[in-house]
Amino acid sequence: MKVAIIISTYNSPLWLEKVLWGYAYQNFKDFSITIADDGSGPETKQLINQMRDMTGMSIDHVWHEHKGYRRQTILNKAIIESKADYLIFTDGDCIPRADFVKVHIEQAEKGRFLSGGYCKISMKLSETIGIKDVQSQLCFNLSWLKSIDKVKAAPSRKLWAKGGIANFLDYITPTKPTFNNCNSSAWREDILAVKGYDERMKYGGSDREIGERLTNYGVKGKQIRHRAIVLHLDHERGYKTKESIEANLAIRKNTRKNNITETPFGIKQRQNTEELVTTVQAEKNSALPTL
Repeated sequence: MKVAIIISTYNSPLWLEKVLWGYAYQNFKDFSITIADDGSGPETKQLINQMRDMTGMSIDHVWHEHKGYRRQTILNKAIIESKADYLIFTDGDCIPRADFVKVHIEQAEKGRFLSGGYCKISMKLSETIGIKDVQSQLCFNLSWLKSIDKVKAAPSRKLWAKGGIANFLDYITPTKPTFNNCNSSAWREDILAVKGYDERMKYGGSDREIGERLTNYGVKGKQIRHRAIVLHLDHERGYKTKESIEANLAIRKNTRKNNITETPFGIKQRQNTEELVTTVQAEKNSALPTL
């Protein structure tokens, strides 16, 4: 099966570079990358071009003009652009461990989406980690991290757990498997069936909502939070507002209450709109006099 990593980003080229090096050093390499860019400046485009040249990885850059927080819109565009069978979703501030993609592929199964884990670290640790630390995987060494700054209990447990212990922890964990944009995966056909992300939603729970629609559709979550690991680099969240959180909670409540599977504000609407624009432009072009 064809596998694609969809990475959302906005104006964080320093963090995105560390993340892309994480994919360059994966022990499973048969995948492509699609960057879902919510309107970053030219530095991000330059970085992507450089990383494509230096690593030889297949990296597509899907971009739209920045008009406020529109991550769900650009993610839907990336889903449409990707032709892979299986999609792994993550963010441009999440460095993947070397076995990250392999775990997702090994655990993938029909009728399921996967819910991976993320280890939030401090700004001091985020700034300290360099490319060599990603290449050597030293940045996933709990002792090394703790020698620089404190690491909370939950990230420590995820980084410490390996093999059968990680399997066991995922089996017994009371944490419900949810779709989180830091670390989740699903079959593209299932994402398309529920019409992707709800583009009305701003920051706060939009990824959970698509997971709730997948569940309503019959695609259940599967917990791999102690097996598929990313380091979540620190950053400010200026786009987080009380209004966006409340609006998103209301949409999620409606999704659960009414067992909604498809959003009318997702990929179907986007495809129809883009087809209309393409048709109108074609008609205009055909009406132009030939030279």
